[in-house]
Amino acid sequence: MLRAHAARSFRDTASSISGVPNSYPRGEAYRDSRRNQTIISLLNVLSELSNESSPDNDVNLPPAFEDYDPTVDEKMQIAGSESFNKFERRIENLDKELRNFANAARQLGSSVGILSSGFRLRERLAKLLVLFRENAATLFPRKISRQPREVPIVHEWTEQRRTDIQPLSKAHPDPESFPEQFSGFAEDVVTFLNCLNEFPEFTDEAVNTSMLAFECDLKYWASCLPEYKGQFRYPAVQRYIHDLTSEIGEHIDNITVNLSMFIEIGVPTIRFAQHHAASNLLNLSTVATFFSVVTATTLQFSYRLTDGVLATCVNALWFSSLVFSIAAAVNSLLGLTWKQAMYRSPGHRVPWWVLIWIKRSPLVFLVMSVACFSVGLMLFTYATEQGFVTSTITTVFTAITSFGLAVVSAWFVAERWVFVHYHGQVWLDDVINEATHRMLGLCLVVAMRNIIHWCIFTISGLLKRVSFKFPDMITRIGRRDHTLPTIQEGPPMDDLSHHRDISTSACSAFTDHPTSIKGLASEDSKSSHSAIARQRFKGAVRSVIVMQQQQAGRPLMPQRIPSFDWNSAMGMSPTRPSSVDLDAIRGPRAALIPKLKTLEPVQDLSVHTALVRHLQFSPSGKYLATSSWDRSSVIFRVEDAFSIHAILVHVRGFIGQVAWSDSSTLLLTRLPREIKVWTEDGLCKKTIERPHSVSSVVWLPANETQFFSVEGSRVLKLDIKGRVLDSYHFGGIQLHSVAVTPDGQRLLGVGPLLAAPNGMHPSRTTRVEKCIVVFNIETRTFENRIPVFDDVRDIKVSKRGGNVLVSFEYKTPPQLWKMELVRDNKDRENPHAQTARLILRHTYEPTAHVDFVGPSYFGGMDDQLVLCAGKAGDIHIWERDTAILLHYIRPQVFDGDLTCVTWNRSTDDSFMLATGSHDGTVQIWKTPMWDGSSDGGSYLEHSGMSAADQHMSSLILGPPPVPRSSRGH
Repeated sequence: MLRAHAARSFRDTASSISGVPNSYPRGEAYRDSRRNQTIISLLNVLSELSNESSPDNDVNLPPAFEDYDPTVDEKMQIAGSESFNKFERRIENLDKELRNFANAARQLGSSVGILSSGFRLRERLAKLLVLFRENAATLFPRKISRQPREVPIVHEWTEQRRTDIQPLSKAHPDPESFPEQFSGFAEDVVTFLNCLNEFPEFTDEAVNTSMLAFECDLKYWASCLPEYKGQFRYPAVQRYIHDLTSEIGEHIDNITVNLSMFIEIGVPTIRFAQHHAASNLLNLSTVATFFSVVTATTLQFSYRLTDGVLATCVNALWFSSLVFSIAAAVNSLLGLTWKQAMYRSPGHRVPWWVLIWIKRSPLVFLVMSVACFSVGLMLFTYATEQGFVTSTITTVFTAITSFGLAVVSAWFVAERWVFVHYHGQVWLDDVINEATHRMLGLCLVVAMRNIIHWCIFTISGLLKRVSFKFPDMITRIGRRDHTLPTIQEGPPMDDLSHHRDISTSACSAFTDHPTSIKGLASEDSKSSHSAIARQRFKGAVRSVIVMQQQQAGRPLMPQRIPSFDWNSAMGMSPTRPSSVDLDAIRGPRAALIPKLKTLEPVQDLSVHTALVRHLQFSPSGKYLATSSWDRSSVIFRVEDAFSIHAILVHVRGFIGQVAWSDSSTLLLTRLPREIKVWTEDGLCKKTIERPHSVSSVVWLPANETQFFSVEGSRVLKLDIKGRVLDSYHFGGIQLHSVAVTPDGQRLLGVGPLLAAPNGMHPSRTTRVEKCIVVFNIETRTFENRIPVFDDVRDIKVSKRGGNVLVSFEYKTPPQLWKMELVRDNKDRENPHAQTARLILRHTYEPTAHVDFVGPSYFGGMDDQLVLCAGKAGDIHIWERDTAILLHYIRPQVFDGDLTCVTWNRSTDDSFMLATGSHDGTVQIWKTPMWDGSSDGGSYLEHSGMSAADQHMSSLILGPPPVPRSSRGH
């Protein structure tokens, strides 16, 4: 298809060149015509060659419109565009909810803050959407269009609505401004949340939680992204920025949902509370106005009375009442207007005396007006010499109403003080009760209580001695001197055994037969208090005895024995491995398909009793080493039928990794805090104990005595005797795995960040940032740092050093990165200084969703293949340079899921791979021997790796490794 397109382009170019008019002078036209003729002839030759080799001319292939299968790049374009479109819809939904909130909040008092912050938040969303669109348009140009050159912005939160055309410089921010935009976005979110919480009438914890989590993540990303300054136009960083849209979109969805609920519930609640407060002020103003009318009316009867002190006091009090009532009415209207004003300041930004005057002065003035009027009315009866009855009744009623008014006012004030002092955790009644108990605990009060109790006890004794005809009265008086309740002696044990179930408690036996006080009083009246106390003691002892007997005779519950279902699940029926149709792939790679198709399991090695964690063929291809969680590692001899060469037994700890040296004479086994050095014959030469957890080990290239140990964020260079030769610190990166380049100059590591540069951590629902780093061992500097979104697991470097294979957790497919050496612009003193840079080449997409397990591996002697295993037992084999799936092995019948896979890279005469599973089985896959007599080269030389490719790969990071003498077995 591509060649046919190239042929058409050749023909179109030739025709366009032949049709160009000649506008040059005569001398130049002659030379240009000869040049044009030469180019046209070359294009015709290329067109003919392309037509001969074009797959469109192959009659065995189906038409192009049948069974259309998009390419890997097309799938990535579609997936990327769908992800961005989903993110754009999320932002649009949030913008819509912010508009709805602005419209609903206009009816609220003090809404200018929330309207302004909401508008700034919408502006920030628009800028971020432009940035993310530009980023996505760069990554997926065929699916995402760029932002228009001019963007209209509508100012909707002010009363004057206008439409401005934003300049190009503002509509298209620089991609390097992503950290600043994230930081500004976090500030806008917090400002909006603070303005939202300025409404004391309603608080939504869901909105607070979602916005605070979003703010935390935005600040985390804003602190991490500056590490990639100058790289925001690199595809790797752009892809990481694009992947962040899923995390940001989830936060936006949560805020959108919670904001919608706030609009439906919170805004009406706030509106009701403000309307209620306004109604109270309006009612207060009405009452104050009415009372001022009453006061002014009564003044008509007294303002002429100027003789005497009482008359003067009456006029003074009533005039004061009139002033207070008018002040109450005016301040009520003022407070009503202030509460309904949209531009009023929130309560915490108003001086305390202004707030108290607006909120409290109307009620205080009204109370003072009523008090003055009442006292003046009482004095008016005496000043006008009213009758005695009239004056007395007026005075008494005035005193009662004034006292009630004073008490209620004091209660209101006390409630306010308790609320402020105890922050709403204690009620006024609790404070009063506590104060009462404290007063009762005083010495004087205690003495008075003792005297009263002694008097009561003495009087009751006298009454008992004087009269025996009133036992009930005596019993009631005596009962006041005791604190224990009077309970009748329990029924006999025989009755209990007949009337009570064995599971019934002794307490319930007595409560089912209660005895009234009258029954007790009907006994012999001559019984003393000591006899009553003795009976109570006997009843208590019997109740304890009954309880102990019942507990001892209670049948024990049978012990529950857990039952387990040991029925094993049915495995999948064996299916024949499938591969890509040979006719669907043309070119040199077609030679790989038949041989990969003959891969089949040839042997099952059941030597482990627990999960196989890792396995690796030796570089010579003679041995296969495995590590298992049964605390053993096995070295197999690679033969037609694999046999056990040595069993490496470990006393403690799970074995997480095995690593062969380049000469295949030494083997490292990694435990949680221990590294063992073994010979190929299974002899333990050294046990190296480490103070920290070891996550990975890797040998130095062409070195049999030194290796790297990854411990947290440090990489230590050790020798086989356990001595620390050097240490390299990777900052705040928790390294999972490292790889060393063939020239030994650089370390490549993968892992998550322990914390942002400023010490921040993301929220619980957000992933931490992961990255791939290139560390120069000689200069001890980071040459390149690439952020990745998914959980990274492992990293490997090809033999020639130009390709880097990165493996991820779970369903994320492996990726191939190309490492290039470019000129180091930072080092101006050394013009020949070079630095490494990683460029994403391929993502090896499977045909279906796969839960990948274990690290991915290069396959073939020249690392021309990439293979990865799925948890269900499927194995995928891609061509490295084209990312085309060459072979797919369907899940086999396993007793357990796959855990790891490895490839024998020592020979291509027979492809060989091994897999490990949860049940401890190691399965060997192999192809028949390849007949290479027709060509002296290796099998993979038929796969299309040209000499130019090999030469270019050798120039990237040093010479290729020294060829081994033992090829195969």
